[in-house]
Amino acid sequence: MAALLVETCHVACCANRTPNVVSWGRGGIVAYGTCNSVALYHPLKRRVISTLNGHSGRVNCVQWVHKKDCGPESELVSGGSDNLVLLWEEQDGKFSKSGQLGGHTGAVCAVDAVYQDTEAAYQLLVASAASDSTVKIWTRQGSEIQCVQTISFGNGFVMDVSLALLPGSSVPVLACGGDDCKVHIFIQQSGQFQEVLSLHGHEDWIRGLEWTVHGGDVFLASCAQDCLIRIWRVFAKPAFSPESLEEDTIKLKEDFFMVKTKDCCTSFAVTLETVLAGHENLVYGVHWQPPFLKDGIIQQPMCLLSASMDKTMILWSPDEESGVWLEQVRVGEVGGNTLGFYGCQMSPDGSMILAHAFHGALHLWCQDPSKEDEWCPTVVISGHFNSVQDLGWDPEGEFIVSVSSDQTTRLFAPWRRADQNQVTWHEISRPQIHGYDMQCFAMVGRFQFVSGADEKVLRVFSAPRNFVENFSNISGLPLEKLLACSEGADLPEGASIPALGLSNKAVFQSDRSAQTPEDDGQFSSVSAQYSESYFQPVVLTEPPPEDHLLQNTLWPEVQKLYGHGYEMFCVASNRAKTVVASACKASKPEHAAILLWSTSSWKQLHSLSLHSLTVTQMAFSPDSRFLLAVSRDRTWSLWSQKDETLSDTEPCFTLYAHTDKNTSVHSRIIWSCDWSPDSTYFITGSRDKKVIIWGNCDSSENAAENDEVAIRPRSSVLDVGEAATAVSFAPVLSPDQSYILAVGLEGGKIILFKWKPSGDTSAGTDWLHCGELDTFQCHALAIKRLCWRPRVGRAGHGDDSGNSAWIQLASAGADHCVKIFNVNRLAL
Repeated sequence: MAALLVETCHVACCANRTPNVVSWGRGGIVAYGTCNSVALYHPLKRRVISTLNGHSGRVNCVQWVHKKDCGPESELVSGGSDNLVLLWEEQDGKFSKSGQLGGHTGAVCAVDAVYQDTEAAYQLLVASAASDSTVKIWTRQGSEIQCVQTISFGNGFVMDVSLALLPGSSVPVLACGGDDCKVHIFIQQSGQFQEVLSLHGHEDWIRGLEWTVHGGDVFLASCAQDCLIRIWRVFAKPAFSPESLEEDTIKLKEDFFMVKTKDCCTSFAVTLETVLAGHENLVYGVHWQPPFLKDGIIQQPMCLLSASMDKTMILWSPDEESGVWLEQVRVGEVGGNTLGFYGCQMSPDGSMILAHAFHGALHLWCQDPSKEDEWCPTVVISGHFNSVQDLGWDPEGEFIVSVSSDQTTRLFAPWRRADQNQVTWHEISRPQIHGYDMQCFAMVGRFQFVSGADEKVLRVFSAPRNFVENFSNISGLPLEKLLACSEGADLPEGASIPALGLSNKAVFQSDRSAQTPEDDGQFSSVSAQYSESYFQPVVLTEPPPEDHLLQNTLWPEVQKLYGHGYEMFCVASNRAKTVVASACKASKPEHAAILLWSTSSWKQLHSLSLHSLTVTQMAFSPDSRFLLAVSRDRTWSLWSQKDETLSDTEPCFTLYAHTDKNTSVHSRIIWSCDWSPDSTYFITGSRDKKVIIWGNCDSSENAAENDEVAIRPRSSVLDVGEAATAVSFAPVLSPDQSYILAVGLEGGKIILFKWKPSGDTSAGTDWLHCGELDTFQCHALAIKRLCWRPRVGRAGHGDDSGNSAWIQLASAGADHCVKIFNVNRLAL
């Protein structure tokens, strides 16, 4: 697709729940696995610059292939649950798959790679460990890749592998650590790796290993579930001298191994340099500070970073005077319901450290330039860690709210900085953290939404004052205008979840002032020791870090809507925000009814019964006259609102048109539907790969009261090649007055079409294929929802005037990603 047509504005995604899944390259790019893709994130630009789609299973490990001169890497290796190891190579600024290493019979859980010397028989050496209890060694010469060795560990599992070259001899050395609590050292001799040592000491599974070269020695850091970190030193042993035996000195125990090269035979010794104890829970990751080039010499700082399940990262380095390894810096998160850190990485210059947590969140700390021992949390990307089920724009198109199977509702908005032209998107609030998987969502006001989860209840949330103020600071929108939209000055400050509750409870200014403990520190009762609310209002001028999102950005729940018999499946609201329609999972007609609710009283208005199975999606027409529903029973129904002269009566809907088994063109479940911006036509997309536009809904052939109108297909049947899971009409027409449509497919593709009503639909010339998103823009799994911004222009850019060339499309995918694309409507 031409670069002018679609550009990726934002990708929200987080790291997978595995230890070795993040790698920070010398070029400053963080590569991490997110669902089945590898995301490349630029911490300084604060955006994902590319996503690499190639795996068909979860990506478990990612590793940059470091160059010897410490320059920016051009190659990346990743392993996944599809039992494959993939090589990625950069060419002309874009990454593409350069090799596929297949041979493992279990999920690949660790990879590492090193470049060989130029005189070696092959250039690249790759080691991969998998849950099939083997470590495989791969070599690449030119474009030819082959597996040269398989090392079996019997019934054991290897959790991590690390490769390095022994100094002075350039012989590859491999370290493997696993569930036998030993570190196995392998040396390559005559093309094959042979085990020369196994290092004992850890008392639980080994989780992380990493080599580094310092001077003439090689250091290996290992961490384990015994909460300890061990550093081992490997050094060349001078020739044997009898004097060394005579001296009655106490020495550390040394293990020896011999390395044969073409010229000579060298003896190496391994000693335990130190044991680092400071973590209080399982240690999952260790990482050496990257080496750097200074005056043509590679400098390796003796500085080690570790990450643990105790929610902390520690920076260790030896004391300058005594040489004893000490804890220099400890950072971490406090509060929240999260588990600890799965891994850690360090920026090339050592000024930033990164951890990824159990729930996929990245935590980034930056060193204060004026005070070297102070580290501050800084802005970093965040996203859902499970399938994103639904999303929508607010009525003004200033932010996006998404819901996911990770049991959270998240709000993303553009961050406008006064000193920069660049606008980046960030998660600025997490209105709902639930105990059930979220399923559906609809905005019912500028700062109010209704959401449904895998429970029988709909919940209504309203923004607190603290959010409106912070949203104004971050987005640059005037606060007075926003407060006018959020109905009244009696807004609560924020919200918190009671200790044993699922409902976000509003916190008012008076509640917080009554919470302060008595001056003498004595509590009147046991329960008084525990705060009722952990909400603390914070004035934000930049997007908040993860621990703040977890605790201080909830929205109060204002209403629960009861009436459905099974788990919620879809919800919709009309443009006037006066009516909400909801539907639940159903296998019988009595449960497949659509319930209508009034947003003023939150009372149930009607129950619309017609469908026999789950209603999969609903949409109100832009003029609020019609409600369209599509169902698992392969039919759609159209309900019209009666024109009531009395304004104080609640809206009433009656059946206007529907299809049955004979008239429905679709032969499989209808997944999605949407309305044209003029309320004339609607579109349906189905698992049978067909997309059809129906109409004409504003024609003068309106039948008499209670008679149904014949709504017919107005387009030719468009076959999109695979199941169409999401469809959406753009809010504006293209310059040639055609409708602009986006179709999302089960495989993750998004295709853009133009459609113009024509008399003859048999020829199929009414559809114009405008292009589709390229492999690195589209999703890796099914598209769950597509939603165009309700107005022209790009949010946060101030180009909302009607003559802007750009319109924005948001997409939610089963690959855990929320993506926003800028589409140039003039280039279509």
